Amino acid sequence: MKRAKSKTSPAEGAFQALPETVREFYFRGDSACEEDSLLAWLRDEQRQDGPQGKIGFAVSARMSPGLHAAIRAVSEVRWQPYNEDATAIRECAEVDYVPEESMENRHREPLRYIAIRIRKKQGELFADGSVVKHFAVASNLWDWPARKLLQWHRAKAGSIEAAHDVIKNELAGGVMPSKYFGANAAWLRLVVLTFNLLTALQRLALPPELLTARPKRLRFLIFPAPGKLVHHARCTLLRLARTWNRFGNWRHALGLLPLPAVT
Repeated sequence: MKRAKSKTSPAEGAFQALPETVREFYFRGDSACEEDSLLAWLRDEQRQDGPQGKIGFAVSARMSPGLHAAIRAVSEVRWQPYNEDATAIRECAEVDYVPEESMENRHREPLRYIAIRIRKKQGELFADGSVVKHFAVASNLWDWPARKLLQWHRAKAGSIEAAHDVIKNELAGGVMPSKYFGANAAWLRLVVLTFNLLTALQRLALPPELLTARPKRLRFLIFPAPGKLVHHARCTLLRLARTWNRFGNWRHALGLLPLPAVT
C-alpha cells in the first residue's frame, strides 16, 4: 500500500512562488511552524520542490519538559540583556539542547536554541503566580548574534496580532461595506494591499524612526499635503501649498524608491 503524498504546506508554496531573481531565502514563524516535516524541508538544501541551498529560519519552540529543564540549567553568567520596558526585564542565552530527531534529520546540522527569560520588575508576580517566564527560538542561523536573531524573529509582520489590529481598526478592514460577498472580498483585498504598500514604504524609503509608525501617524506626517496638479508646457507639475523644505520625508523617500525614469 503506497503512502499518500503530503500536501504542499503554505510555506513551501510561498517559496515556490518566488521569482528566480531571489537568491537569499529566510523564514520565520511562531510555534505552529515547529513541525517536523516543515523543519525537515527547510533544513534540506537539496529539496526537490523548492529553492536549492540554505534557507535561514527561526521559529518559536514549543516548551517541552526537556527544553524547559535545559533552560533552567543555564548558568546565570550566560544570561545577557535582551530588552527592557517599564514592567519587565528580558534576557537571552544560548541553550545546550538537542531534541529527539526523526531519522530524516538525525544526520543534519543540529538546531540552535536561544532562550528568553522574562522577569517582572519590583519582584512582582505574573498572573499565574510565577516569578519568571521562559520562551525559546529554534534556528539554523549560527553566525547571527543572539539579540539580532531574536529581534529579526520578533519582527515577523510586526507580530501578526498587531498587523491584524492595523488592518481591522485603522484601515477599515473590520467594517464590511456591502451585503455581497464579492464586494466585501474586494474591499478586504484592497485593505491588505494598502497595508502591504505602507509596509514597503516604511521599509524601503522612510526614516528608521518611522519603521513602526501606525497609519494614523503617517497620515498626519506625510499624506495630508494639499496641492494642485498643473499642466503647463507639456509638463505636469505638482504645486504644493507648503514649501519644499517642509517635505524632507518626501524628498528622502523619492530618492530611495525604485521609481521609473522620467523621459
